[in-house]
Amino acid sequence: MNHRLVIALPLAAVLALPALAQTTSSSQDQSQPAAAQQTQSTDSSAGNATGKAPLAAPSREGFWGRVNPFARKKYVQRQTEPIRDRVNELDELTAGNSKQIKDVDSRATAGIKLASDKANEADQHAVDAGNKATAAQQSAQQVTSRVQNVETVVSNIDQYKASNQTEIRFRPGQTVLSKNAKDALDQMATGVKGQRGYIFEVQGFSSGKGQTAITTSQKMAESVVRYLVLTHDIPVYRIYLVGMGNAPVASDDASQTKRINGGRVEISLLKNDLEQLSSNGAAPAMSNDQAQQPK
Repeated sequence: MNHRLVIALPLAAVLALPALAQTTSSSQDQSQPAAAQQTQSTDSSAGNATGKAPLAAPSREGFWGRVNPFARKKYVQRQTEPIRDRVNELDELTAGNSKQIKDVDSRATAGIKLASDKANEADQHAVDAGNKATAAQQSAQQVTSRVQNVETVVSNIDQYKASNQTEIRFRPGQTVLSKNAKDALDQMATGVKGQRGYIFEVQGFSSGKGQTAITTSQKMAESVVRYLVLTHDIPVYRIYLVGMGNAPVASDDASQTKRINGGRVEISLLKNDLEQLSSNGAAPAMSNDQAQQPK
């Protein structure tokens, strides 16, 4: 009997120790963390992301300390619950930070794209402005060239140059045009239709003396003018007629003159630079008959 009692007492003491240790640790868990949170909340709550005081440092609790081999499930849950709360808060903060980073990144990307589009649009406007400036410069150069051309033509408007010449012979006392004479006039007049800046110079010469020769040369020249006006619609103001009578005609040797026998008419087609101006598109818009008259 005494032997059994000796064995039972130590065994009871061993079984009572865990319960005592767990009770002591639970009371300490409730008192010490609360006191630690009150003393440290003012110093460290503002320095972390959650705004809460950090977890208290682990302390020795009861007989077994933090590692209690006989701890129950509720005890373990109560010890790990603050850690789980902080882990959940950390996950929430991480998710919020990730969302903010994505928002900032999307706004930055949109801003960069907008700036790039504006820069491309500005470049395009600059290219268009450069093209317009180049076109305007080319137009100005063309206008300047045309103005200079017009000035040159206007300054030389009364300077006529011989373009074509022909001579028609008449028998003594004859003033009617022959077929060969008409063919020569046709060839000369056909090339001036629709042109500007030309005149016909018609000079009649006749053998004989005095007023009779002048009258005869005048009639021969008038027959030529009449044919040009009626057959080829040459305006009268473009024809200059003169009866020279028996005036001497310059020969090939400028120092000598010669007189003619019978009658003859010299027709000269004279042109100035007005036709060249019209062909370049710078002539004033007017009809052929209203072009600047020769002076």
